[in-house]
Order: sequence, then C-alpha cells, then structure tokens
Amino acid sequence: MASHDWQVCDLTLELRSKWLTLISERWQTDQGQRLEYWRIEKADSVIVLPLLNQQLILASPMYRPGVHTQTLDFPGGRVAEGQSPKDAAMVILQRELGIDAHDLRSITPVNHQGWAINSSFSNQYLYGVVAELHPQTQLDPEYVGATYDVSRAGLQSLLDVLLCLQCRAILLEWSLYQPI
Repeated sequence: MASHDWQVCDLTLELRSKWLTLISERWQTDQGQRLEYWRIEKADSVIVLPLLNQQLILASPMYRPGVHTQTLDFPGGRVAEGQSPKDAAMVILQRELGIDAHDLRSITPVNHQGWAINSSFSNQYLYGVVAELHPQTQLDPEYVGATYDVSRAGLQSLLDVLLCLQCRAILLEWSLYQPI
C-alpha cells in the first residue's frame, strides 16, 4: 500500500451538532493538486442481533426520512464517547425492545474491529453484536416488529425485506459462522 503525503490547505466549513460534524476542506496531494473534500464525523454505530429461542427479533418499523418510508431493522444506534459497543448494545436493547440486562444470556461481538462506513466520506465505524436472550424471556409485543427463524429459509425471508445495508452486513457476517 502506497503512503501519501497529503496536507490540509484550509478548512472552508465546519458545522457541528450533537450527532455529527460536517466538514469541508481543501487538500493538496503529494503531486501538488488541490482537491475539495466534504466529510462527516459521526459517533460509531452498533447493530444488535437479538436472538430468542432460535428466532431473530427485529424492532418495530420506524420511519426513515432518508428513504421516505418505514423500515424493519435490527435494534441499533450510536456508541457514545467512552462507551464500548457492548455497553451501547445494552442501552439500545432497553430502548428499542424493552430488554433488561437480566434477560440476557450473553452478548457476543460479530466483529471485534469496527468496519469503516463510507471511509471516503465519514469517520464512522460499525460494530455488530449478538444478544442471546434467556429462553424464558417475555417480549412486549409493542416493541417487536417481526421475528425470523434462524434457518436458511428464515434468513432468506428476512433478507427479502431488510433494506438497511448495515443490518444486512452484520446479519450476513454472523450467518456465515452459524450451523444452519
């Protein structure tokens, strides 16, 4: 892999909010070419695959302004500064499915190292975890959008309706190592 000596010439815009920072910069390449780059800095994300009695649990559909529709997704959200993906997963499970720590049998990482999300445009990394619930866990139906069997047919049915690319990536990575 070649190393590059690129340098920031100037910052043309920096817009900060609680959830992201939008930055416009001019860079100079090692050949002297000046390029304008726009990028977004965001907190890392975690997608949680809740598993109860060989069923994957998806949260109730939510309206997604970016795609102008409701989507069925796994629970997910941002990893706060100083928080581990596993700790973020606990908060997300409580918020999106009403699941408490005592309902969990285990939380296992799908990927130990975060995956870069659109690395030319963003600094965000994606983590995935599987949250295996105790078999006797009772879920509040108000929180549950759908359940799918952990079988070839169940996973194919889920992939047929799952629009979220991050959810799909975590699901497919996890399913590679499952005896299905």
